[in-house]
Amino acid sequence: MADNDKIDMELTRRGEGLLPGLLGIEVLSVTGQESVMRMKVRQALLAPNGYLHAASVIGLADTAAGYGTIAGLPKGAKGFTTIELKSNFSGTAREGTLLCTARPIHSGRMTQVWDARVAHVETDKIIAHFRCTQMILFDALNDCLS
Repeated sequence: MADNDKIDMELTRRGEGLLPGLLGIEVLSVTGQESVMRMKVRQALLAPNGYLHAASVIGLADTAAGYGTIAGLPKGAKGFTTIELKSNFSGTAREGTLLCTARPIHSGRMTQVWDARVAHVETDKIIAHFRCTQMILFDALNDCLS
């Protein structure tokens, strides 16, 4: 991990008491074009087999994509919800730190599609490739979904 990786404490604090906080996700940067976050691997994030639980990795990637989606919401949007996600795993970890970089591949008015790459910092090996589709919510649409 580079010494110049400065944590955005305001955005990191937004996750306190919620899943991002429980996972220990640290926000490094967020824009509508890129979101970068990291998470230290610790005992609580492992599966019973002693390796990193897939849900921990998905939580990191989905959080990075979600914060990026919020930063890139179109005018008049009130929020978003994930309508699809997929993750392909190519590795795992028992210790160290994961770094996730998420970028949009589609930023429309009604949907956004984000790709994320999760890597193990110490080995620079890719742990997972992640893609999600976000449905953008507006007041009228929120009424239809309730």
